[in-house]
Amino acid sequence: MKGKRQEKILELIKKYDIETQEELTRRLQEAGFSSTQGTISRDIRELKLTKVAGPGGRQKYAPIITEDLHVSNKYRRVLSEAILHMESAENILVVKTVPGMAMACGAAIDSISIKGVVGCIAGDDTIMCVVKETPMVKDVINEINLIIKGSK
Repeated sequence: MKGKRQEKILELIKKYDIETQEELTRRLQEAGFSSTQGTISRDIRELKLTKVAGPGGRQKYAPIITEDLHVSNKYRRVLSEAILHMESAENILVVKTVPGMAMACGAAIDSISIKGVVGCIAGDDTIMCVVKETPMVKDVINEINLIIKGSK
């Protein structure tokens, strides 16, 4: 069922400019797939989907291109253009972004595989990035800053 649902997600995002998880959930239900928001969120992460600029400047889901150099430049651009600031709260790194870009930034951070990052949960303009241990948060912030500056 998971494989068929994920195939349908890829088909839907190619056919329609889908902006939100709610819209994706609705279209999946119309196609006969009943899923929760949590399931859809996991599918988006597993399929390595991100938001890209669509017609009229609106955001839409699209697969991340996997050509290494292009991806690293793409991630660097996403992070540098979207991150406003980062702050730690114990072993959680809270990343504030411009509105609508948290999902793309969270996917970029997850895909870059920064040492110590367990995973990210993204809303509209805020990411909660879980770091394995509290002392590692500072290193994660430094790593993201290096990527943004193009030093990495």
